[in-house]
Parts: sequence; structure tokens; C-alpha cells
Amino acid sequence: MLLELNNVNYVYNEGTVYEKHAVKNISLSIDENEFVAVIGHTGSGKSTLIQMFNGLIKPSSGTVCYRGENINEKDYNRRALCGKVGLVFQYPEHQLFEQTIIKDVCFGPKNQGLTEEEVLERAKWALCLVGIDEELFEDSPFDLSGGQKKRVALAGILAMKPEVLVLDEPAAGLDPGYKKQIFDAIKRIHEEEHISVVLISHSMEDVAEYAERVIVLNDGEKIFDDTAGNVFSHVEELEAMGLSVPWVSKFAAALSKEGLDIRRDIITVDECVEALKRLL
Repeated sequence: MLLELNNVNYVYNEGTVYEKHAVKNISLSIDENEFVAVIGHTGSGKSTLIQMFNGLIKPSSGTVCYRGENINEKDYNRRALCGKVGLVFQYPEHQLFEQTIIKDVCFGPKNQGLTEEEVLERAKWALCLVGIDEELFEDSPFDLSGGQKKRVALAGILAMKPEVLVLDEPAAGLDPGYKKQIFDAIKRIHEEEHISVVLISHSMEDVAEYAERVIVLNDGEKIFDDTAGNVFSHVEELEAMGLSVPWVSKFAAALSKEGLDIRRDIITVDECVEALKRLL
């Protein structure tokens, strides 16, 4: 088991009139080579939860363990953990700061104590992995398009060779073309490098297409933790929480409600076509 949370709670402004219980008694685990999505309406506790994954914030109670070790013990090396559990925020381009793209991506591995040659090799590898052309390496990251900036920021995390990649709305603000490039890069990273991915997204279509497992939060509590198909079969419950569902799932649920013998865990067009062929 890579990452394990046991009965974790997080309370903001504890003991004040502004107290808010953001995460409530959540237990979950992330294993090797998983692609997991965390969904929930705004304020459901998603961003708070993932910041506990690598020790950015400490739970008010409960434990967070990485490979069986409690990351919040006094003598635990949380700095090294940031290289193992890489967190990419919603607007990662705000993390860019160096004069050139290659220098920016070198920053993380350089702080891991690698040789100059190893650092450069890691940076070039990561940039190629996310589809940044070598001819751009010496350009300023601030001259790039929005989609390119996100890919460079992603490369900066990948260059540290994380075992878990945590992404908070990685395609926020991008047009469909750039969004597909980002998600295709993430999928390739997951499949080729066997990195576990934890994705926060408000796009249920993207979640259905890429994630194998879905965790649903509502008001700080874990409501569902299952395969994408099984989670999206709960159309009414999800909509009651203020969440949309993929249109294919809605369609399958509507047909099932009318008495047709069709699976409710359908999440792709191909699955839906095959199901309709069987019915006909």
C-alpha cells in the first residue's frame, strides 16, 4: 500500500466561532498504479483532503501513512515525501518562476541531491514526457500558452519521479484542445511510468473517461468509493449532492427506470452502443 489514511479529520479555525469541520473521519488507501478520481461539490473537502497526502497540512486527528510510516511523526522526512507524492495545484503555472523552462523543471530534482548530469537528464525526460519540444527548453516559461505552462509545471513534479501524482483540476481554464493534451499526457504517464494518479475534477466526462476508481465526498464525508461505473450508476444520489453525471450514465439509468434490461454502470458510448444492440 502506497498511501493510507485512517479516520482522518480536519477542522479549520478549531475552537473559534469560525470553526469548520472540512474532513470528517475519512479512511481510504491509494495503491500502486491506480488512477483514482476524487469528486464532490465546491466545499466538500477535496482540496483539504489531498493536501494531507504529502503533509502540507496535518490532520486534526487520525493518521496518514506512506508505505506504512506515519508521515506526521516528529522525525519523519516530509521534505523527501514531497518528491514521492507530487501535488500539482489547480493553477500550476503560478508555480513557474525560473528564467528558462529547463531551469524551472530542474529545480525539484536539484533539491533531491542528484548530480548536475542526473538533474538535467530528469528534466529533459519529464519535458519530453509531457510533450514539450526540445527547441523550447531555453525559452521563458512565461512566454508559453496556458496549456504549455500547465505541462511545464507538471514536468517539474514528474522530474522528481513521484510514485503518486495528485492533480487538482489540471485542465481548469483550458479550451477543449489543450485539455485533451493535458489528460492524454497524464494517461500516458500513468500507463508508461506506472505512477498512481489522484485526480480532482469537476468534469464528470473526464472522470468517466480516465479514472478507474472514484471517491465521492459530500460535506467532508466519504459517500462512495468504487469503480467509476458503479459510482455513476447512482444518478439520483449524485445529483442530490449537486454533482452532474456523464450523459451516457444518465441515459442508461433512464432506460433501466423504464424497465429495460440494461446495465446501470455504463459510462462510455461504446458500452452503451453494445448494450442497445443486445436489447434490439
